[in-house]
Amino acid sequence: MSKSHAEFYEELVKSIINAGHIKPEDFPNIDLYMDQVTTFMSSELEGTKSHPEDKILTKTMINNYAKDNLLPSPIKKKYSKDHMITLLFIYYLKNILSISDIQNILTPLNERFFASDNKTSDVTMDEIYKNIYRTVVEEIEDISNDVAKKIAISEQTFTDVNNNDEKDFLQYFSLICMLSYDIFAKKQILTALVDKLKDEENGRKAHEAEVKKAEAEAKKAEAKKTEPKKEKKQGKESR
Repeated sequence: MSKSHAEFYEELVKSIINAGHIKPEDFPNIDLYMDQVTTFMSSELEGTKSHPEDKILTKTMINNYAKDNLLPSPIKKKYSKDHMITLLFIYYLKNILSISDIQNILTPLNERFFASDNKTSDVTMDEIYKNIYRTVVEEIEDISNDVAKKIAISEQTFTDVNNNDEKDFLQYFSLICMLSYDIFAKKQILTALVDKLKDEENGRKAHEAEVKKAEAEAKKAEAKKTEPKKEKKQGKESR
């Protein structure tokens, strides 16, 4: 391929790989109103837009995420740091997974770790994001190298085609197919992982329900044991 193509690929990979990452320390430590949230997210994720007119996040999107139980409701119309972290997870996942799959991932995450009165874990969303951010940043070089490898392979395809325009098109197509299959295969794996998470979460909730039912039945049985004693005591008092 011509040098212009090589330069295009290099610039494209750099711009995409380095975009879309919000550093943990860049999240505001104060609660924000919706307009402030959309402004912050749009500013931080500007580099991920495929087209200038694309919207990163809108009020309608946020309201729909809440309706679909992907995002906990705001407190007094304000969104916390946990809300913004969750919104970022949604932003990444919605391009790959269905709403139901995202629900299966985020529901247990929010139930256990999202800061609220019902939170069940000592682990915070901030700690979760910091760990994930660190692993993602560490993967950037590997991702970049993998894309570069696929570009090099595509440049070795259709070398016997004499028409340069046709050769360029077919090499582009070859690269698109390789990247598409890579995404397809990883999506298949991702979907299987989500299904496994759903099954495990359903099993955990079913077990918790059985435990609560057993505890309730035990209390009920214990209460019945004490009832005759109370009646006997009342009988003595009436004499």
